[in-house]
Amino acid sequence: MIIKRSILILLLSTLSFSVLAEKLEIITSVAPITNIVKNVAGDRANVVGIVPEGVNSHTFEPAPSDAKSLRKADLIIMNGLHLELPTIKLAESVKKSKTKIVHLGDLTVTPAEWKFDFSFPKDKGHPNPHLWPNVVLAMKYAELSRDALIEVDPSSAEIYRSNTKVYLEKLAKLDEAIFKCVKAIPVNQRKLVTYHDSYAYFAPRYGMTVVGAIQPADFSEPTPREVIRIIKQLRKEKVKAVFGSEVFESKILEQIAKEAGAKFIDQLADDDLPGQVGDKNHSFIGMMVNNMKIMSEALGGNAQCVANVDATNVNGM
Repeated sequence: MIIKRSILILLLSTLSFSVLAEKLEIITSVAPITNIVKNVAGDRANVVGIVPEGVNSHTFEPAPSDAKSLRKADLIIMNGLHLELPTIKLAESVKKSKTKIVHLGDLTVTPAEWKFDFSFPKDKGHPNPHLWPNVVLAMKYAELSRDALIEVDPSSAEIYRSNTKVYLEKLAKLDEAIFKCVKAIPVNQRKLVTYHDSYAYFAPRYGMTVVGAIQPADFSEPTPREVIRIIKQLRKEKVKAVFGSEVFESKILEQIAKEAGAKFIDQLADDDLPGQVGDKNHSFIGMMVNNMKIMSEALGGNAQCVANVDATNVNGM
């Protein structure tokens, strides 16, 4: 009888450990958001980004296989602000009834704070969704992710709070370093011209000006008339560099820079993390560090401004 009771206790203990060890299944969208959520969740969740790195998130259409992942999810964390409409539509049709979809951007800024521009014109109704390059807004994303995780998994609340505290400290140091970077750039060169405007919320925070974005709202190439207008504007503003991205390839961008007398640099990233999974700089912070090095070198600043920023993930994940 004693032996049977011992075996029962052992089985119950094993079952309890198995339940406690079971990880949450979290689905996110673009790589920066995926990385932010991973830093908050730590080893308590499997966090999977549904938008592959290096893919245009604005035109991304989820594959049928993505429905399976969304169906299994315990929590779905999206950017919102109209960025992932096809994915959200699919998620709403296949997810478990109790699974919550969190729209980080919509909870971070109000419609009155939405940014519109050439790539995201107001008459189209879709605001610029790139909040995360503004590190203060990325910090809000981390806090919202923490709160959502605690709601789903209250037993791990202290883990999420602890991870978030450490991560927010890292982000605060990044924010401070970006101010230092911009301060080192000559005042008349604190201008950004990009193909796709990912810096509408970044620029006001750090004291830079977005002179223009070249990519039209329909993701086509600009028309000849638009190209002429852009070149004239860049010459007038005496823009020193035009920034492109491997994600948004453009045959015309390098020519525009040449005609305007500016350097062409195609290395900025807004949702493509540097290096490979497992690398120390393969993180949202690492992406922003790289961006600031590139901007600083191109615009006459000092690339050492981010030398002391720790780009590693919380708990070395």
